[in-house]
Amino acid sequence: MDVEPRLLVDGKLVPAATGRTYDNINPYTEAVLGSAPDAGPDDTDAALAAARRAFDATDWSRDHAFRAHCLRQLQTVFRANAERLREVLLDEVGCPVFMTRQLQLDATIDEIEYWAGLAENYPFETSMPPVTSPGGTNNRTVLREAVGVVAAIVAYNYPFQQIMLKLGPALAAGNTVVLKPSPLTPWTANLVAALATETDLPPGVLNILTSAGDEVGRTITSDPRVDLVAFTGSTAVGRAIMAAAAPTVKNLVLELGGKSANVVLDDADIEATVRANVVRVSRHSGQGCSNLTRLLLPRSRYEEGLEIAAATALQIPWGDPRDERTHMGPLISAAQRASVLARVERGLAEGGRLVAGGHAIGDHGYFVEPTVIADVDPDASLAQEEVFGPVLAVIPYDTDDEAVAIANNSVFGLAGAVASADQDRAVRIARRLRTALVDVNGATYYSVDTPRGGIRQSGVSDEYGVPGLEAYLETRIISTPATPGA
Repeated sequence: MDVEPRLLVDGKLVPAATGRTYDNINPYTEAVLGSAPDAGPDDTDAALAAARRAFDATDWSRDHAFRAHCLRQLQTVFRANAERLREVLLDEVGCPVFMTRQLQLDATIDEIEYWAGLAENYPFETSMPPVTSPGGTNNRTVLREAVGVVAAIVAYNYPFQQIMLKLGPALAAGNTVVLKPSPLTPWTANLVAALATETDLPPGVLNILTSAGDEVGRTITSDPRVDLVAFTGSTAVGRAIMAAAAPTVKNLVLELGGKSANVVLDDADIEATVRANVVRVSRHSGQGCSNLTRLLLPRSRYEEGLEIAAATALQIPWGDPRDERTHMGPLISAAQRASVLARVERGLAEGGRLVAGGHAIGDHGYFVEPTVIADVDPDASLAQEEVFGPVLAVIPYDTDDEAVAIANNSVFGLAGAVASADQDRAVRIARRLRTALVDVNGATYYSVDTPRGGIRQSGVSDEYGVPGLEAYLETRIISTPATPGA
């Protein structure tokens, strides 16, 4: 990175108080890129104190126009430095370059205007009609106000997008933030910290702590100075955060894991649908929580679908993230590659049939082949547990009712899909799926103004859209006599 990585604490870029750093690894070359500051208890305490003071002792939460101004400044500085951010994402995330022109970077920068617009135009104060009770006639004013200090913890797979998905609504609502990125992608957050100092954000409103371990995360999710925890990551960690937040009854915004099913009906365009599914699950090496990792095929077309899936897996371009032809970059780390391979091995031991991939590839980089495993039992680990790798579990079914039952046989409820030549039939199936996001025949649900969230064990609260802003607000009501002095 072209600037020295620093923490952002109380408006200043600083090294870790202990002077500790840790290595940042390029997942494609496996080389050490450089170091990142390893925040400790003193840094965490200072950041929390600054965020608490900035919320309690300044007008930040009440000055809606100023918050919109600061968000637009962030958008401007990110656009001016988009190529610097892009280089960091390619280096430390290993995502294919085409993805940085989408949600990984460019599209997310564009979306900041949406949050700035909400900061200006959302009805933070509304008047209710007078109501008469035995005590008289009263007016009521409904206030939607910032919750307070937000602890934000984001994942490694889309680090810039995840940072802004937390900062956009949190800052627009008037909160202050202590943000911790994944230890695997610190530089994106370090560069965001540096660029944030070029705006008018007041000291303490945004604090960013990088760290190698989970000590910072444990502190900010349990500290009484924090009012809300926003987290993206695994369901297991989400449960731990809920437990840590429980003693002080913190608000929660959690986007957690998924094991999403693609229900291909017997009249679907099976070639187009299966090809698209394999391409989607291989993109970014399968490191996406809403990937369609269970492919449900009608038994009458099962072998046909498997042949298409296997052929498509062999055609996925993988390799250098900077190559415009690359569709699949590396997994984030050697540990994640080992985890994916172990889950594949377990899936085969439980009765799955390998029809494509299943092995590490490349003389460098943390790659696993695009993998297709057939005959997966709906209750097997490969059908029940998130892999977070380019692995597709294929399951046969006989009737529409059985397909729905298999799709709903999961603790998760994040995404899903249905394919059919009869759209009305597909929609009827989609309405029966117990999952938050369902696309029919490849239609996308994604837009910054459309709320999305997980149900069941895939999340708590909504992100995006007006509900995504309201997750960072709380409601107060002030009632007054309709006749002053009455």
